[in-house]
Amino acid sequence: MPPPGPQGPAGHDPYAVRPPYGAPPFRPQPAPQIKLITDTAPGPRAAATPRVLLASLITGLLTAWLLGDGLGLNLLLCAAGAATAAGLTARAAGRRVRPWTLVWSALAVVLLVIPALWDAGWPTVLSVVAALALTSLALHGGRRWAGVTLALPGVLWQLVPSFLWGVNALRGREYPAKQKVLPLLKALVVAAVLLIVFGALFASADAAMADVMSSLTPSFDLGELPLRFVLLVLGTVTALSFAHIAAGPRRWDLARTGPGRERGRLEWALPLGALNLMFAVFTVVQVVVLVGGRDAIMTNTGMSRSEYARQGFWQLTVVTVLTLGVVALAKRWAPRSTPGDRRLATVLLGTLCVLSLVVVGSALVRMYFYVDASGLTRLRLWVLVVEIWLGVVFLLVIATGLVRSAAWLPRAVVLSAALTVAVYGLIGPDAVIARQNVARYERTGQIDLRNVRDLSVDAVPALDALPDDLRTCALESLWSEAGGSEPWYAVSLAKTRARDVFTARPLDDQPRRACGRVGFDRSDEYDY
Repeated sequence: MPPPGPQGPAGHDPYAVRPPYGAPPFRPQPAPQIKLITDTAPGPRAAATPRVLLASLITGLLTAWLLGDGLGLNLLLCAAGAATAAGLTARAAGRRVRPWTLVWSALAVVLLVIPALWDAGWPTVLSVVAALALTSLALHGGRRWAGVTLALPGVLWQLVPSFLWGVNALRGREYPAKQKVLPLLKALVVAAVLLIVFGALFASADAAMADVMSSLTPSFDLGELPLRFVLLVLGTVTALSFAHIAAGPRRWDLARTGPGRERGRLEWALPLGALNLMFAVFTVVQVVVLVGGRDAIMTNTGMSRSEYARQGFWQLTVVTVLTLGVVALAKRWAPRSTPGDRRLATVLLGTLCVLSLVVVGSALVRMYFYVDASGLTRLRLWVLVVEIWLGVVFLLVIATGLVRSAAWLPRAVVLSAALTVAVYGLIGPDAVIARQNVARYERTGQIDLRNVRDLSVDAVPALDALPDDLRTCALESLWSEAGGSEPWYAVSLAKTRARDVFTARPLDDQPRRACGRVGFDRSDEYDY
């Protein structure tokens, strides 16, 4: 028998488990996902006005009409429609334009210019995704890590709610011109049916009438209907999503992310000190190996510059990324109870960041040797750009220790990433790769045709400087890629330049023989 306990109210089990005397009663806590949603709930949201819905629909129609032919200035036209919908909503909600909103918006516009300048696919995809993320950040706002990182993909979480927001705005709305609009729509439908039926009969009865009807009727491929419909829905919903954010954004900055549990000095400082020592040893080794320049590499390691670069570049890139993770976790768990604890954390983390810059510099030197020996490729250029950006992030982290404040760091990191993507796209990566490979050929007489043949039409002006047979072999696939009859809004400036080059100097009719004369086996091509 259990021991007797105090009797509770009627119907209460006297033998139920109770908390110890004086302890607060147990209250179940909500799941972390539910808590995040409730903590960051938006304030009162403005309703979707008819102008906003019309601007979103016009954006969808522009998207269906323009984007099906390719990418170019049409992206800016579609973005203007979405910006109009978001601006009208923000004005109705009484939101003010802040300086960082202008910064993110301006960068998004710059990123959308890239497809109008260059034709390469990867920079175009990267710039469009970055522009969408920056637009979402501009409408959400955010200054803390949670606010910035959750706001960047925020437009994705608004696709369904924004559609429901638009539908609810249409329900029950009274339209004063309803009695005039409906008869007009009915008359237009009847007129269209009559013209189609009798026009088809007249065209089949008379050849001259058929020519007239053909010139008056716009050409339309029924096979494109599914694509155009998808673009219509995508453009409309995207514009509605941005307008929905502008009407009342979720306040991601209110997400609670408290500091990690403080560790003891020994538990925290010993691993970090050992890692600093390892980095210091690596720094000394790099100075010894590289102090003599190119020839010292062969003397000290017994390897060529290309072999030395290939041996360690990728590993050093991984080290750089892992070190950023170590710094973030160490900062979260650093001892901070006393001024001495805080000074120790600043010294150890600052030393690790400074030594990490040596790792970044070593990786960049190795990539320089690698490119000088083997040529520049898309992958090498992209990783080189990312490595430089990681070095910038380390400099920003070091700066937070010097100014004793890190409130500006989240936005500064995002700004550096956005500028990196913008610069990478604006320089024309494929054009840069082609120029470097042509310069290397002029210096050494060597060129990797498998690499340059895989580039986009951005590379045509640079590859046009090659000797005849090499030029013909390198530009074989780009000859057909530069063709076509896209409308003005779907053609990049780079493709226009490529067409001018081929107009001035047409390609040889025998590219297979040209490739054979320069010793290139076309069957040996692969995806590079």
